[in-house]
Amino acid sequence: MEAGSQDTQYEIRSTKYCLGVYQCPTVGHGPNSHLHHPILPANVDGPLLTVDNLVKQYDTGGDEPLTVLEDLSMTVQEGDIVAVVGESGTGKSTLLHLLGALDRPTAGTVRFEGEDLFAKSDDALAAFRNRAIGFVFQFHHLLPEFTALENVAMPALIQHRSMDDVTPRARELLDLLGLADRADHRPGTLSGGEKQRVAIARALMNEPALVLMDEPTGNLDARTAEPMHREIERLSRDIDQTFVLATHDPSLADIAGRAYRLEFGQLHDLDPTDEMAPTSPVSDRESRTP
Repeated sequence: MEAGSQDTQYEIRSTKYCLGVYQCPTVGHGPNSHLHHPILPANVDGPLLTVDNLVKQYDTGGDEPLTVLEDLSMTVQEGDIVAVVGESGTGKSTLLHLLGALDRPTAGTVRFEGEDLFAKSDDALAAFRNRAIGFVFQFHHLLPEFTALENVAMPALIQHRSMDDVTPRARELLDLLGLADRADHRPGTLSGGEKQRVAIARALMNEPALVLMDEPTGNLDARTAEPMHREIERLSRDIDQTFVLATHDPSLADIAGRAYRLEFGQLHDLDPTDEMAPTSPVSDRESRTP
């Protein structure tokens, strides 16, 4: 790649990445445009994330809509690891999409540090999402033509920042995740576990307040998944990172400070002594207990 075209190529590819994962923010242009994006609401006392009576329905073309989430309420405190456990098709991904402002609910509210997310315009949501939320998916979604270092930098490149500007942060994250010696390797030369750690580093690139993980170890075997569980736990402890995890694997819930089972559109406290059998639905009042 010619040096003179490098930043242009990064911008083209970061656009490809954010269209697939975030939706590109359209606020501002140029190398300093990230300074003008709405970043985070002002800090207030209380939970990082508050969900009240969330409903998500889909039109199926029939007489009744398909209700995936129904009157769902929860809170997430700063520094928490919260796990949502459920079988495929129970609405875990739908819930994460709403928490991450990738979709809008049919009813109910999601408040981030007290601010109603869905009172924002689509453009403001996209800018907020890129700065405040990190995403990790079951499949890593790394761009194969770029190195691990460049992939980690993508969320910052979306903000039109230069590679020179963001490289120190990207290297720091790879080092944090034990991948310093893999920085210049492309995804095709990395193991499954290494690819997923690169994806975690990428999610942390913009120092998000919240990282949402959708089946983060679902594509890994048990031997590789266990160290990943410990890695998530360590990041929560060492850098006070807040995580919400959606998984069908109850062992991932073991690292969570609070774990729920999602069933019939509602959250239930996960009872580890009863093979994940749900207790009574989490009420609005109970969900606000730290």
